Amino acid sequence: MATSQQRVPPPSVPMPAPDPSVREADDVAADLGVDPTTGLTGAEAARRLAADGPNELRSRPPVPLWRKVLDQFQDPLVALLLVAVAISLAVWWVEDAHGVPVDAVVIAAIVVLNAVLGLVQEGKAESAVAALRSMTEAMSTVLRDGRRVTVRSAELVRGDVLVLAEGDAVGADARLLSATALRVQESSLTGESEAVLKDAAALVAPAPLGDRFDMVYKGTAVAQGVGRAVVVATGMSTQMGDIARLLDSTEEEVTPLQREIAHVSRVLGLTVIGIAVVVMVLAAVVNEVRTPADLVTVLLLGVSLAVAAVPEGLPAILSVVLAVGVQAMARRNAVVKKLHSAETLGSASVIASDKTGTLTKNEMTIQRVVTASGEVTLTGVGYRPDGEALTRGDGSGAGTGDDDGAVPLTDERLTREAVMVLGGGSLANDAQLVETDGEWTVQGDPTEAAFLVAAHKLAGTVDRVAGFERRGEVPFTSERKLMSALVDPPGDGAWALVTKGAPDVLLPRCTDVQVGDETVLLDDDRRAQALADVERLSRQAYRTLGVAYRRVPEDTGPEGLEEHESDLVYLGVVGIIDPPRPEVAPAVAEARRAGIRVMMITGDHPVTATRIASDLGIVEPGARAVTGTELDRLDAAGLRETTRGVSVYARVAPQNKLQIVDALQADGHVVAMTGDGVNDAPALKTADIGVAMGITGTEVTKESAKMILGDDNFATIVAAVRQGRIIFDNIKKFLRYLLSSNMGEVCTVLLGVVLAGVVGLEGAAGGEAVVVPLLATQILWINLVTDSGPALAMGVDPETDDVMARPPRGSHERIIDARMWTGVLSIGLVMGVATLLTIDIFLPGGLVEGSDDLTVGRTAGFTTLVLAQLFNVLNSRSETTSAFHRMFVNRWLWGAIGLGVLLQVAVVEVPFLQVAFGTAGLDLAHWAVAVGMASSVLWFDELRKLVWRWRQRPVG
Repeated sequence: MATSQQRVPPPSVPMPAPDPSVREADDVAADLGVDPTTGLTGAEAARRLAADGPNELRSRPPVPLWRKVLDQFQDPLVALLLVAVAISLAVWWVEDAHGVPVDAVVIAAIVVLNAVLGLVQEGKAESAVAALRSMTEAMSTVLRDGRRVTVRSAELVRGDVLVLAEGDAVGADARLLSATALRVQESSLTGESEAVLKDAAALVAPAPLGDRFDMVYKGTAVAQGVGRAVVVATGMSTQMGDIARLLDSTEEEVTPLQREIAHVSRVLGLTVIGIAVVVMVLAAVVNEVRTPADLVTVLLLGVSLAVAAVPEGLPAILSVVLAVGVQAMARRNAVVKKLHSAETLGSASVIASDKTGTLTKNEMTIQRVVTASGEVTLTGVGYRPDGEALTRGDGSGAGTGDDDGAVPLTDERLTREAVMVLGGGSLANDAQLVETDGEWTVQGDPTEAAFLVAAHKLAGTVDRVAGFERRGEVPFTSERKLMSALVDPPGDGAWALVTKGAPDVLLPRCTDVQVGDETVLLDDDRRAQALADVERLSRQAYRTLGVAYRRVPEDTGPEGLEEHESDLVYLGVVGIIDPPRPEVAPAVAEARRAGIRVMMITGDHPVTATRIASDLGIVEPGARAVTGTELDRLDAAGLRETTRGVSVYARVAPQNKLQIVDALQADGHVVAMTGDGVNDAPALKTADIGVAMGITGTEVTKESAKMILGDDNFATIVAAVRQGRIIFDNIKKFLRYLLSSNMGEVCTVLLGVVLAGVVGLEGAAGGEAVVVPLLATQILWINLVTDSGPALAMGVDPETDDVMARPPRGSHERIIDARMWTGVLSIGLVMGVATLLTIDIFLPGGLVEGSDDLTVGRTAGFTTLVLAQLFNVLNSRSETTSAFHRMFVNRWLWGAIGLGVLLQVAVVEVPFLQVAFGTAGLDLAHWAVAVGMASSVLWFDELRKLVWRWRQRPVG
């Protein structure tokens, strides 16, 4: 336990007793009924959890159903519909209230149905997000029943003993029991930007929050060091809970995608309302409105057109599509924390990945031990401690990396040196090797665990280190690249400081080398040989770690150990292999095919990094790696130039990752960056898509990231990028469909009013004072039948085009670009013309002489427009690929089309629906003409796509 002198904090307002910060840690633990060495029992923890409730802050109360229902009527366009209902009812009342107010009833029913649809869609989105939230819960390591276990932070209880290490998020307010070089980032509570050095010694007087050096708090993060603490408060009783009481719930962030969709909706809404006003004025002038009923007809037409032309269900459909896409990613082990990040993934142009655990399996295995007397090869892969020690059979002991002729190790001097290397690495070590039901797993750093596994393979190593006790340590940090442990051997032996770390950092601190039972001077020749061994192992794609030691006086304390990390005795170096994941090389090739640049950023040796990168296809053989030291010497312009041409970075510090991200973003790239350590959090937060490791990642990193990999696998990132591109494509699909279909309704009504005399509408008016191509209720019916179902089905459409065969979307590329607007207007015009020509075919007069009355002609046109929009579903699946390509892969789409056809047949042929929507039954000839005219939309778009593909063909 760290017990430096007590600090005297500045005076403060007295705190309510008992304040754990001014009490001895053992007394606090005793009051909480817990033994600090074993923690609570599982049964006691469960009892306390049931009594105190989960360790969670108060969340925003759920929105009641009545409020959700009311919210469905907040849209201005819905308000327009309600105004239309009121107008219709008023006129019906003025005209003596004969019969049923059919128009008012139908419009009201459509409003209610739209509200129900909105509720269902929002419910699906909320359920999807809730399911994902449960997959990203914070975790904490505690002592339970004398063993370290990982539990959900929500399950922490008072009396739990937290085991804290670099990168952990502190799960509850706790009193420190021990602390070794422990620094905690408390800016979320105090605003202090520097990490606070903690000390387990009790304060002499109550202190302000930022000066309670013996306490750690929920919501803070361990920046460095290790420690243990006993939980004193959970949930709303924590300091974070006090803050939560003072804060109103924040509004959910409006994403760029949502902003653009909202902008489109506003512009389209204003435009269509303007068109509706023009249509109403033209209808009134052309038809010479004379009675209140005529005026109501015109008003209902304009209001209905405005409502139908704007996709008011767009936000709900967008949420469902994003949620479904995110769930698809989650099934592939890519957990996206924010819905909009799913779409952003599709535009990633650079994936900057760690090597260990992401490109490789993260099952670190020591295969080589090189000492002054030769080389030892250890067999076996992974965490199962099975294997044997081999050496070369020529008796030389000089290793070359070639296993041919290897024989069991018998050389005593080489054996002793190898035992000291593996024993030293096992002592300067925080990992644990655990067997559960025959399965071997590790807790802690995989590289450190490799020493524990290797120690079991070399006889005598485990026994040699069994009696040692640790008296202090200097933790590993990303900047130091070293770890040291102060150990006390069994018996009366001298204490030792054992250090392991990067050989290029460790060797300059060494003055001697171990040869058998003796230490000899590490002269220039031996130093050159040691460096050559490191270089040789690195060329063979091994990660290298050196081990050294020195004797220290027995009265050496845990403070100031860094001062002793010099004049060390070099023991040797190990070669550690982290085998590449077999699926990564194909994933890299797929990313490159998609125009995505893959970069490797690692703390490993440059030669190791380039070898692995070359094997995986990230770079060509012979490519160079840039080190963090080189990056530090570059100015902004030099950094940007370097990141344009170099894809492998080695020996980088956390701040170098941030430099690389900033430089890439300055060049206009959309960057996905992976990370697992606490110091990676700034880079992950800055990156467009920060990707945290779900298995090896720290809690702080997971909180900073936008996506978490459940399997720590690079191939999962590429799969998520593909899904992100599919999501973006599907958003464009249903936008293209909704806007072009609604534009068809606008063109039909506008051209129908202007060209009423040309298409025979005026001559067929009969007793109607106001003649329009579609009734208000028919327009609303189209909006109900064709908008929601097909659009939702398109949102889950499988990949139509090969989304990985094109470069990433530009960061400033609009979802609805000029080409899409051109297609929307042209398809809308074709729909309008086809609908009016169908009406003309069946009405007397006009361009084609017909013989049906206005009701039949209008019904045929109404049916043509509905079917044309259903044909447009097939068009909208791709802007360039034929509708017949992979035509039947989406059963939901065909279900929506089939349902739309059935509903249209019903509204035309069922008597009570005929009365409600002003339709008449059609015979087979009418249906054939309607289908044929509606299909013109499909053939027109097929011709347009064919011309586009012909223009894009390779020349020559």
